[in-house]
Amino acid sequence: MKKFLLLLLVLPLQLFLFGQEPIMDLMKGMKPRFIGPAGMSGRVTSIDVHPNNLDHLLIGTASGGVWESKNGGVSFNPIFDEQPIQSIGAVAFDPSNPSVIWAGTGEGNPRNSQSSGIGIFKSIDGGKNWELAGLEKTKTIHRIIIDPRNSDIVYAASLGSAWGPNEDRGVFKTINGGETWEKVLFVNDTTGCADLVVDPSNPNKLIAAMWHYHRKPWTFTSGGNGSGIYVSYDGGKNWKQKTEKEGLPAGTIGRVGLSFASNKPNIVYALVEAKKTGLYKSVDGGENWKLVSTKNIGNRPFYYADIYVDPTNENRLFNLYSTVTRSEDGGKTFSGIAPYHKAHPDHHAFWIEPKHGKFIIDGNDLKLDEEVIQHMAIGAILHDIGKVDIPDRILYKPSRLTTAEFDVMKSHVTESIKRLKQTPGVSKLSLNTAALHHEKLNGSGYPMGLEESDIPINGRIIAICDVFDAL
Repeated sequence: MKKFLLLLLVLPLQLFLFGQEPIMDLMKGMKPRFIGPAGMSGRVTSIDVHPNNLDHLLIGTASGGVWESKNGGVSFNPIFDEQPIQSIGAVAFDPSNPSVIWAGTGEGNPRNSQSSGIGIFKSIDGGKNWELAGLEKTKTIHRIIIDPRNSDIVYAASLGSAWGPNEDRGVFKTINGGETWEKVLFVNDTTGCADLVVDPSNPNKLIAAMWHYHRKPWTFTSGGNGSGIYVSYDGGKNWKQKTEKEGLPAGTIGRVGLSFASNKPNIVYALVEAKKTGLYKSVDGGENWKLVSTKNIGNRPFYYADIYVDPTNENRLFNLYSTVTRSEDGGKTFSGIAPYHKAHPDHHAFWIEPKHGKFIIDGNDLKLDEEVIQHMAIGAILHDIGKVDIPDRILYKPSRLTTAEFDVMKSHVTESIKRLKQTPGVSKLSLNTAALHHEKLNGSGYPMGLEESDIPINGRIIAICDVFDAL
């Protein structure tokens, strides 16, 4: 009886289906329509700048390959599209020979949308052509360090697979430009290298942050027996782990972010995920550590654990997480400099010009942010970090600007600030950025209610002033 009833149900359905036109015939007149995502290339994961040309930028993205700008960020071109993988964890110019570019694949921020990589790539012609240079099983390469004395010596920090154990993780080193690699720091098959920094005064001294972690689609494990800070003085041959005996927190440690102070390399900072996540400081090059602060230093260490030090001021720190905060007192206190209404949240990449520390580029979950960073990337910058009201100096003139254009820009910035001071309701100005906008960027967001007609415009140059702390 049951079989008979089933037949009565199925037979009419079959007759109906056979009487219809094939589904593809019905769809011949239809065309697919793109519905998103709108933010192409995904998260910005890595930034590097040509050592001799501040207009020449490299950008690595979580799912969109490598991008290059040769005009200070006015436009970008993809240079990695022909490669079989588009998830990038690190990009780096060779400081001795910038025609050589390295790209490590596999994003190093392992949320549940993390994409794995297939090794490290190398270009010897400025990104026109690429070759796979090994480390195919590492899955994730989060940092690349090139010895400034010898281009053949390169270090790669691998987090390994986010989705399960694998042996190809830790710190790797090549002494022949990528022909062969040696694994110089390995803890276990679930612990990878979350950060790797080199002493600016001694390329043989490295500090590595090892991280035990495991990603599943529905949960995440951060921290374990393998996590910790390791120091090497001989180019990775020997390592010594630092523990609670040297001042680090006892118990389980998770992800760690590291940064040397370039002007005083005996000072090192570490963001340490622990039962009580904190910012730690060493004044003896990483040998001993002391807790500085546990307040306002981050909210999701597995997704962002990056701390940067101004190369000219060991007490000025930049902390990247859902926002960007800055400290002027060695990490004791932080204040926001990239609020949500000025920059897209979730910041993963940062670059500071190594000589004067004023030219800064930030990368976040969407892009090089237009409101805060695109100004900087273009290059006509006053990033006073202090309390200057009227700009009487500009710290960096883009090479593509003539002196006359540059002088016009400076006069427009000054005039704009004067107009702002006359705006009702503004009694205090704390100027953060005075930047040049090219009209093709379609600059918007005029501050304090000013209209476009209120901003001095001359040809293609528009001066925009971002105002903070307006009372």
